Amino acid sequence: MPMPPALHNALHLIKHQGWTAFTWLGDSGLLLPVAALITLWLAASRRTWPTALLWLVLFGAGSMAVLVSKLAFIGWGIGIASLDFTGFSGHSALAASVWPVVLWLLASRAPHWTRVSLVCLGALLAAGIGVSRLVLDAHSPSEVIAGLALGWAVSGAFLVLQRRQGHPSLRGTLVAVSLMLLAALRDPGVPAPTQNLLERIAVRLSGAERPYTREDLRARR
Repeated sequence: MPMPPALHNALHLIKHQGWTAFTWLGDSGLLLPVAALITLWLAASRRTWPTALLWLVLFGAGSMAVLVSKLAFIGWGIGIASLDFTGFSGHSALAASVWPVVLWLLASRAPHWTRVSLVCLGALLAAGIGVSRLVLDAHSPSEVIAGLALGWAVSGAFLVLQRRQGHPSLRGTLVAVSLMLLAALRDPGVPAPTQNLLERIAVRLSGAERPYTREDLRARR
């Protein structure tokens, strides 16, 4: 017996809202402040100042790569039509950069394998956020894969290179409370107006009449 249209539409709406809420965990409005918190946590102790600097350099480089790829396409139409690639998925890249490091810091006083397990959990969370971008038709597979690869490169390089620095020893409660206070100050599920801002910047820099779109890229095939 076929499902009644009204029930089908209601279930589809619930599913869509669920993915929309989940994808917010990769939104720049949430993760850029979290990345700043990571810097503050690490800079709180003079022993881990070099670790804080390392995080700033690596996260800044990854974020700049995402920004440049987006501006290049929106302003100048630089993309890869055969891969349906318009730039790195920002949600995927930010999530893969930030969440493994956050969970690692959450367990900075725990045994080694506990920290490793939480890093893997953070990487899986980022992968789930990447999937949400596909489900919501916000990005192509190539953009999500590239974003995840970039983000995992950032967090992976940080976690490997920080071994040469002073190991942070943060209270898990401090990390958790800081995150909860930050979340309380945000509007859960409400995306940051990043795309509109990028479009205005790209158009002004390039002098284009309008932003390039995915339809423009696909028209080249």
